[in-house]
Amino acid sequence: MKIDFDGVQAFVAIAELGGFNKAARELHVTQTALTRRVQKLEAYLGLKLLDRTTRRVELTAVGREFLPQARAIVQEMTAAVEQLKDMSRRSTGHFTLACIPSMTSHVLPRVMQRYAQLHPGNRIRLLDGSSHEVRNAVLGGQAELGIAVHGEKHPDLAETVLFADELVLLCRSPHALEDRDSVTWGDLRDTELIGISSFTATRVFMDYQLAKQGIRLQGHCEVQHHATAINLVAAGVGSAILPSSAFEEGDRPGVRKIPLTQPTVKRKVSLLRTRHGGLSPAAQAFHELLKATPLGN
Repeated sequence: MKIDFDGVQAFVAIAELGGFNKAARELHVTQTALTRRVQKLEAYLGLKLLDRTTRRVELTAVGREFLPQARAIVQEMTAAVEQLKDMSRRSTGHFTLACIPSMTSHVLPRVMQRYAQLHPGNRIRLLDGSSHEVRNAVLGGQAELGIAVHGEKHPDLAETVLFADELVLLCRSPHALEDRDSVTWGDLRDTELIGISSFTATRVFMDYQLAKQGIRLQGHCEVQHHATAINLVAAGVGSAILPSSAFEEGDRPGVRKIPLTQPTVKRKVSLLRTRHGGLSPAAQAFHELLKATPLGN
C-alpha cells in the first residue's frame, strides 16, 4: 500500500494552523499545490477530511478522528528523516568489515582505535577470513568493506591498494639465522618451516619462491592461520614465513623477525568495496580514514 505522505503532511498542517494560507507558508508550497495534495489524499481515501468555505476550514468528523494518527505519521517520519540526516552529518551508525586475519594483529587495530576516538558511538562487526572469503562477503553484501590481498580484478569490485606487505622469516632463538640482518630464500634450504595452508596467498608466494630456489618445504607441521604459526614458532616447533604485518619485534620473547631478500617478495593489501551503490555514513568514514592512514612497514 502506497501512503501519500505529502497529502497527510498537508492535512496535518492545515488542521493545526487553521487554514490553507498559513499551512502553505509553513510547507513552502503554493496554496494551489497544497490544495492538490489534500484533494489527492481525499480521493485516495474516498473520504472527505476537510470542509472548506470561502471563510474558514473545518475538519469533518472523519478528519477529526484521523488527525491524531496523521499527526503521529508526520512526527514519526520527520524524526526518522532527521535521524538519517544526523547520521550523514556525524557519520554515525554501524557497519560490517571483512578482513584477512593477518591485518588484525597490528595494522587494523590501530586504525580501529583511531576510528573509535573519532566516532565513539559507532560499532564495527568484523568478519575474518581468507582473501577469497573477504571478496565473497563484499560481493554478497555481508560486508560493506573488505581488506584482502590484491587479486584478480572483478568487474563489481573497486580495489584500492593500501600498502605492500613483504614476507619475512620468523625464527626463535637459538637459531642459526637469528643474528642475520636479512636472509635469502636460498638460506632456508635446511630450515624447518611451518607450512601455511595452501588456500592462503602467503603459501602461494612462499611455494613459488622456494621452488625457484629448488627448495622443498621442510617441516612436519601445517597450519591454517598465521596466528597459529606464530604460536608454534614461539614454542620452538619451527620457523615460519609470514607477512611482516602479522608480527612486530617484541610480540613474543625470543622470536626474531628477519627480512627475506633475493628477492624481496611483497603482497599488495587492498581495500575493497562494490562499484555499485554507496556506503553507509559509518562505513564511508572508515573508508576515508583507512585510505588516509599510513600503513605497512
